[in-house]
Amino acid sequence: MKKEIELPKSVALDDLLKSLRTLCWGAIDILKAYSKGEEPPYGFPKALQVHDGGDGPVTAADLAVNKWLINGLKSNFPLAAWTLISEETAKDQEVKANYRKGEWVWILDPLDGTKDFLKGTGEYAVHLALLNGDKAVLGIVLVPELEEMWIGLVGYGAWLEDRLGNKRSVSFSNRDVISNMILVASRSHRNQNLERLIHSVPFSQRKTVGSVGCKISKILKGEADFYVSISGETAPKDWDMAAPEAVLKAAGGKFTHANMKELTYKNGDLNQWGCLIASHGKNHDLICKIIEERLSFIDPSFVI
Repeated sequence: MKKEIELPKSVALDDLLKSLRTLCWGAIDILKAYSKGEEPPYGFPKALQVHDGGDGPVTAADLAVNKWLINGLKSNFPLAAWTLISEETAKDQEVKANYRKGEWVWILDPLDGTKDFLKGTGEYAVHLALLNGDKAVLGIVLVPELEEMWIGLVGYGAWLEDRLGNKRSVSFSNRDVISNMILVASRSHRNQNLERLIHSVPFSQRKTVGSVGCKISKILKGEADFYVSISGETAPKDWDMAAPEAVLKAAGGKFTHANMKELTYKNGDLNQWGCLIASHGKNHDLICKIIEERLSFIDPSFVI
């Protein structure tokens, strides 16, 4: 029997999902308009201005989706006791080092895969996750160019939904032997340890994909089986991982550190250091064991 979904007081699950559907399809329309150079909806400016700022490129699309989703959640649930943090606002907010158990926080990446967005590969996504304390309990991953909205409620289930509200189940592959599995790897964020690891693990095929959300969607659709992230001089942030992890975990997959430790958020650092492994769950422990062993040989000083 599935457990009841816990939410903040005054927030009903049906109302929340209804609101999120409207906001998320709006976010998809905003990003698709910007990607095509068309007039964006909801009064956002047309011009796509790109400049270097913070950890990477910032676009008008980033800011528009950020404003659309945050303002939407605030106006639709004015009494909800939750905090909203995003990649675009975290630096300007007084972000606490740790969240207490029972404290609710939305964490948003309005445009994950900015480089792919600018290059026109279509492999960009929106990540939106609701945390309770240091754990993600609800996740939404949007892949605008494929018209995909993935929703995951941890402990309840995950599904793919279209604009008409039609739902499709997750379809993990049946590949359970690592030598037959397909690895989905980053196109842009690569380092020497990751390159050496990829060439030492005996998987069948490798697919390079942009956004983390797009990578996880490949696993959810059975087009890939596992994903590996290895931090270097920098590391992925909470907003890169929280929503994809929640959706994958809700679907029955696994998303852990290589030592099988679960991901946690807001433990004094927005960075997700170490080696993170996501998979459809079949032989996840063996995948982690092999990768941990290979990494210890490749770089004995690396902290998993």
